[in-house]
Amino acid sequence: MPPEVEAKLQAGDPAPLDALSSETTLGGATLGPARTVDETDRYLDTVDGRLDAARWACRLRTREGAVRVSLKGPTEGPEPGWLHRRPEIEGPATDSSDPADWPPSEARGELERLSGGAPLIERLRLHQQRTERAVHVGGRRVATLSLDRVAIARGAQKAGELFIVELELTDADALAPDALQRMADALAARPGLVPDPRTKLEHALERLAEA
Repeated sequence: MPPEVEAKLQAGDPAPLDALSSETTLGGATLGPARTVDETDRYLDTVDGRLDAARWACRLRTREGAVRVSLKGPTEGPEPGWLHRRPEIEGPATDSSDPADWPPSEARGELERLSGGAPLIERLRLHQQRTERAVHVGGRRVATLSLDRVAIARGAQKAGELFIVELELTDADALAPDALQRMADALAARPGLVPDPRTKLEHALERLAEA
């Protein structure tokens, strides 16, 4: 189970994301063309919160007509506030909140183990406009820069927007040990961006509790 490794930052408005959509370099890396897609993320758990209690999150993401499930586990080890390193398992899924309706996969099996087979309900959903850019070092793609405008909802309840920048490793073997740090530092030095130690789910739950 390879871990998900990403630097995460947040902004108070979309201006820093707009600026990054047209930059050509980042901390010594080269940025590819920008591509924008719409995504809907639904977060599921049992009624009694078994996944949350185990510090796991289940996300169903719909993108360009395809649905995938992602299970994200607890953060691994002490890391700087901008760096998120945690286990992630992905697999194919459908719009159904019942894993029995999805194709068999490691992700589905692990979810059934974590939930104990109990029914799943939707905790909240995020409507996300994502602009992605490939990050190249030495002519090799090593990461993806994502610029996310996120609208938070639970049923008819709305809880505002998030503006998030994520730099996710796709080829850690091609990077020098301090390369991600340099790129993350370059992002943190940009006006309007601050390192973010929390996940989108954590932000969304807090916003919904306050709404």
